[in-house]
Amino acid sequence: MTGNADNISPLAERCRPESLEEFIGQEHLLTGKKIIRSMIDGGEAFSLILWGDPGTGKTTLARLIARYCSLEAHFLSAISAGVADVRRVIDIGRENRKAGKQTLLFLDEIHRFNKAQQDSVLASVESGDIVLIGATTENPSFNVISPLLSRTRVLKLKTLADADLMKIMDNAAARDSVLREGNIRFADGVKEMIVAAAGGDARRMLNIVETAFSLSEDGLIGKEHFEEAVKNSMMYYDRAGDRHYDTISAFIKSLRGSDPDAAVYYMARMILAGEDPLFIARRMVIFASEDVGNASPVALNLAVSAFTAVKNIGLPEAEIILSQCATFLASCPKSNASYLAIRKAKDAASRGAHEIPMHIRNAPTSLMKDLGYAKGYRYPHDHEGHFVKENYLPEDIKDMVFYEPTVEGQEKAIAERLARLWPEKYRKISS
Repeated sequence: MTGNADNISPLAERCRPESLEEFIGQEHLLTGKKIIRSMIDGGEAFSLILWGDPGTGKTTLARLIARYCSLEAHFLSAISAGVADVRRVIDIGRENRKAGKQTLLFLDEIHRFNKAQQDSVLASVESGDIVLIGATTENPSFNVISPLLSRTRVLKLKTLADADLMKIMDNAAARDSVLREGNIRFADGVKEMIVAAAGGDARRMLNIVETAFSLSEDGLIGKEHFEEAVKNSMMYYDRAGDRHYDTISAFIKSLRGSDPDAAVYYMARMILAGEDPLFIARRMVIFASEDVGNASPVALNLAVSAFTAVKNIGLPEAEIILSQCATFLASCPKSNASYLAIRKAKDAASRGAHEIPMHIRNAPTSLMKDLGYAKGYRYPHDHEGHFVKENYLPEDIKDMVFYEPTVEGQEKAIAERLARLWPEKYRKISS
């Protein structure tokens, strides 16, 4: 449904809350004596870093703080602004301060400013010439300089809950003049689909509503309008930021926890967000050895095959291969014994150059043989069971155990065999 003037602001902007009563979500910052509520009630602002995903209300909160605390507000984006723009606001703030008025510099995407650019606001924040509110989707610990962090309060905004998003959508449908005049309605289940697709992002949700509404003929948003509105759209996912690391962490932990449903869900999120499928496959190769290991040795073969197949085939068909590998790895018995073994062995090896026993050294020359190299070595294949009791570790660490097989999956057979061959070392491990 169209017919509106081209200069109408986007729905997300038209629906921006004008008061605290209209603001939905972030109760941990706004209710009772919580920090932003206390700031607003006191009427005097201080510098903040608002850290949260897109569409959680960072800019809106800054606008409300400016309004309730009577600040002269200047909104800049680190994407387009430079140090000169910041200094102009600082100059204004210095003059306002002489007149007893606070000045707000809101700097969106503050993590995009480099160290020198962030340094440019330090003195003015400390002197009180400006109140700085920086907004970022990235972890400030890694993306905001320490001196600036020490002069601000970092507040973490939560991803909006489905119930919050539903309220925001209902409010938009009830209050926005364009939607009301267009008689906006939703087919059964469509509102829930929109909320789910938003991923906690109110702006994304309202953009979907606006697009789907424009596609409808009589204001009734059906499933087909929703699907067209979200086609080829991407969830927020920074391949170098927290969302990237949080999602791959959840994926690996789901594999380790033997939950194939959770594993394939997080994998789907990464695929939809545009993650490199080879990155996912590479992590599964590592996982197959680190967390499955000898409990199911075929897991490594499957993971390597999956990596090769994904590399050669590519998306979208590679999704099937990734899913097969992920569900298999999640369903496998687990053992990190091999992973622990190399860690313990590296620790022992780093504590000094322990002498390799003479009988297992290489002896390619007569001189070395005369010196005792390889003397007394017994070839296991010449003995019953292709085994001979021998000491292979350096003498001073000969009783150390690095590999401690579990009794999970196929590793149980390994544990039982080692217990028979080396009962003094492995009896307790296998029992």
